[in-house]
Amino acid sequence: MQDFLLTHYNWLKSIHLIAVIAWMAGMMYLPRLFIYHHQSKPGGEAAEYFKTMERRLLKGIMNPSMIAVWVFGILLLVAIPGYVSSAWFITKFLCVIGISGVHGFYAANAKKFAVDNRPRTEKFWRIINEVPFVLLILIVIMVIVKPF
Repeated sequence: MQDFLLTHYNWLKSIHLIAVIAWMAGMMYLPRLFIYHHQSKPGGEAAEYFKTMERRLLKGIMNPSMIAVWVFGILLLVAIPGYVSSAWFITKFLCVIGISGVHGFYAANAKKFAVDNRPRTEKFWRIINEVPFVLLILIVIMVIVKPF
């Protein structure tokens, strides 16, 4: 299996990166939808529209992309298992776990918005919107520069 994965390594890495881009786009857009949802009238037409947008973004783009990131990331790791002992990889992996946790937090809050709860504040969603981006910056530096 490792030979097969090494032969197709660039394809695996390409699919992994495409999934990362799709996932991060959703991770940065969903909190913006939460902000707009906060500003809409509860039970109003706009609020219902935001519920639909949030659900479709989460179920149609973010969840499948996150799954693909993990699946193809693991396949890349099976192809080159030596990365596991590298400090840059461990740092990257911890950041990916962090982003996955934020994803779960977003998903839990999307469920609250779906039943007309307004969790947190607009200011909170504006701040938390930056967390995935900061983690993504760290991940890119770890993968490209490998500073450790």
